[in-house]
Amino acid sequence: MNKLHDAGLAALLVAVMLLHLFASPYTKVEESFNIQATHDILRYGLPWSNTTMQQYDHTSFPGSVPRTFVGASILAGLTMPFGTARLVATNPPAAQLLARATLGLVNVAALYSVKTAVDTAFGRIAGVWYVVLQASQFHVMYYASRTLPNMFAFSLTTAALGNLILVKSVNAKSARGAKRKRLGLYLLTVAGIIFRSEIAILLACETLYLLFRQRATLIKDIIPAGLTGAFVGLATTVSVDSFFWQQWPLWPELVGFYYNTILGKSSEWGTSPFHYYLLNALPRLLLNPMTVLVCIPLALSAKAVQQISLDILLPHAAFILLYSLLPHKEWRFIIYSVPAFTAVASASAGWIWTRRSKSLLYQALAFALVLSTMVSFVVSMGLLYISSLNYPGGQALRILHEMIPTESGVRVYMDNLACQTGVTRFQEVRPTWVYDKTEYDEKTMLDPLFWQGYDYVLAERPERVIGSWVPEAVIEGYAGLSLRGNSGGYWPSIRMAPKLHVLRRQPPPTAADYT
Repeated sequence: MNKLHDAGLAALLVAVMLLHLFASPYTKVEESFNIQATHDILRYGLPWSNTTMQQYDHTSFPGSVPRTFVGASILAGLTMPFGTARLVATNPPAAQLLARATLGLVNVAALYSVKTAVDTAFGRIAGVWYVVLQASQFHVMYYASRTLPNMFAFSLTTAALGNLILVKSVNAKSARGAKRKRLGLYLLTVAGIIFRSEIAILLACETLYLLFRQRATLIKDIIPAGLTGAFVGLATTVSVDSFFWQQWPLWPELVGFYYNTILGKSSEWGTSPFHYYLLNALPRLLLNPMTVLVCIPLALSAKAVQQISLDILLPHAAFILLYSLLPHKEWRFIIYSVPAFTAVASASAGWIWTRRSKSLLYQALAFALVLSTMVSFVVSMGLLYISSLNYPGGQALRILHEMIPTESGVRVYMDNLACQTGVTRFQEVRPTWVYDKTEYDEKTMLDPLFWQGYDYVLAERPERVIGSWVPEAVIEGYAGLSLRGNSGGYWPSIRMAPKLHVLRRQPPPTAADYT
């Protein structure tokens, strides 16, 4: 019965992840490098020759700093047994869904490993609540299948969390506890070296806390885990990325860290106040107000679960506070801490649920917990629907393919907005077509002869497309929320606005047109 029960909880996480994937199948610019790299590995194979290398997307569009190919290589390798190498040539959009689903399943498996740790630390009822609370959150489930570098790192940091929770809740000096401790630190080291350098701060916080609590030693635990993780991480990223980028030696995360942090280039993308993560990002990531206002405070005050809750949360709280010192902030930079806060909240949820028949207070709290979780599911579905409206580029290219299903030799120009909101190589389904996404300079764009080289254009601003063009379709996208009044009162309404225009070049008139 327990196995069937656990299978149902795992299926819930998988089902919610897949729902988000199929409801919003396109990708955005932040996911672009990894999804393009996955496509190229599947489509062209490893670039052993210069001819193959020239077909790779990063050769033409390298970006401001090099990104690691490790995640894309692993993702391509995991999906190949399912026929993606063949599928990418026959049905590329389906291959993209399969690749993203594979990443989503890896992240779901990591999330479920934390559930197993919560079972040990706080009891099986808490484990159930952990899954329910996690499934009802929006951001983690929506982005679990998205090829952001953070979500490749997320699987490793979440698996590390599961191991460290077990270390903090049982005898850490046992042989199994020592292995889990080293594994947790090893995974954090690898994730920081390969995928996201900010994880080094989380690793430092976890390491110092284990030392402070005398649950780890430098000689037996920390140094072996750190050296092993550093060796494996560096050997992997330097060898893989030096090969793909044709630079030796290359460590992309070190280059990215220097560019964004030392040179301060990340600030060009905007800055936020110190309290942004604690007062804005984290409550949105957790979504359920009962988690923030009741469950976590109760876990930190109830003696039965207080110490373990502190052991789990303090390193993550320190990580968020230290990372708040950097001016450029995005919620995805702290997404690794969401499972930790959810695990602690589930301890209180389990405590409340098992005591719901003992007093009116616990009964009221249990009712509020159920109600708030149901509302969180509804809000999450609403956010999913709104988010699915933010990919006009993918929709525009799909509509263009439907409009002209048989024509060959078509040349399509896709502007910046189209490429940022859904256009990937997986969406370029016509092998005889030319898809151009190059950002040309202003002088080139003002040349009428430039536009004569294309048959169709996906344009955000059609008035800037020079020549005689016929609008074939207008793709609308999300433009905000508003209140709409009717006889029953005021209700929130989604506003849509034109985002992209599908334009067809009108050929110049011939002599026959005048007769």
